[in-house]
Amino acid sequence: MFNLSESKYGLHIVIIIIFLLLSLFTVMPVLNMILLGAMIAYGITPVANRIQSKIKFTSISIFLAIIVVIIPLILLFIYVFWETAVFADMFFASHNLSVSSGIDLNLAFNTFVQALPVELQGFIKPYLGLLNSGVHEALTYIFNYAIRFIRHFSDVLVQLFVLICSIYYFTRDGDKVLDYIFVFIPKEHRAFFERTLDDVANVLKSIFYGHFLTAIVIGVMGGVGYYFLGYKFALFLGIITGIAQLIPIFGPWIVYWALALYAFFVAGDIAQGILTILWGFVLSLSDMYIRPMLASNYADMPSLILLVGFMAGPYVFGIVGFILGPLILGIAYAVIKSLKEELEKDKLESEELEKNESDDY
Repeated sequence: MFNLSESKYGLHIVIIIIFLLLSLFTVMPVLNMILLGAMIAYGITPVANRIQSKIKFTSISIFLAIIVVIIPLILLFIYVFWETAVFADMFFASHNLSVSSGIDLNLAFNTFVQALPVELQGFIKPYLGLLNSGVHEALTYIFNYAIRFIRHFSDVLVQLFVLICSIYYFTRDGDKVLDYIFVFIPKEHRAFFERTLDDVANVLKSIFYGHFLTAIVIGVMGGVGYYFLGYKFALFLGIITGIAQLIPIFGPWIVYWALALYAFFVAGDIAQGILTILWGFVLSLSDMYIRPMLASNYADMPSLILLVGFMAGPYVFGIVGFILGPLILGIAYAVIKSLKEELEKDKLESEELEKNESDDY
């Protein structure tokens, strides 16, 4: 067993631990961006490698990969954030939204309830206040977050800069980081560590291809469909559909059913409502085809892990927690799964050894 006091490297290890703790304390304000950058770097490394095979310059290929993959995502996030904040501002500017946007939220709820059978009206009416308060609290959070975002805009720029730099350096030097880690892994454990890294890579690919990429495809399909169905803010609705696709249990149906109910009971357009539901079924069926096609070669994750990651991630890491949460829990799941398989393998080998010894006697 390793004894720190007897090791000739004991003092070195103590110094390293102290400075690692100090380093962690130093980077804590931007730790979420560093972690996010490391995970995004893993996702864009294949893109950078493919570009590098054409132009032969590592730095340029990484920057091009960042421009192609990351910059559009950042702009997309800013667009969604801005549109949501604008809607929240309109909501608080007037409880009657028909003046500014043609939508009366209370009227929409009441019209929907009145269109239901009498038996259901008595059941739903007590929950209208809860629904209104839920929408109000959600928009309050978004509006306050927008105010903090604008007030601390310089901090946001610093974090974006750290994110871009983290993506660049982890994409370029990710293999060197692993080499540093392998130095501290005893030789007898390196095979297990390598298998664990393979399992982690498998789960990350499952999340990237089976969930994130599927959500992008479904979001694009949804936005195009909403545009041709005549909905305003089709791009915004498509993005919301893609985000909903990421969340287990919910899925895109919460968006297209909400639009269909709006078309039926507020806009009074029955044809638009029916076509929206039909297009929603196309989106749901497409998910059944697209997800296996993109992630059939990778291990899937339990939906509960993704759901907890999406729900809890923002509480710990802020808005980027929607991405970091599932990724971190996914890595933890992969590590535990790898350890479980290793223990089962050792147990099976020991049982076979005992059986062979008993046969010899």
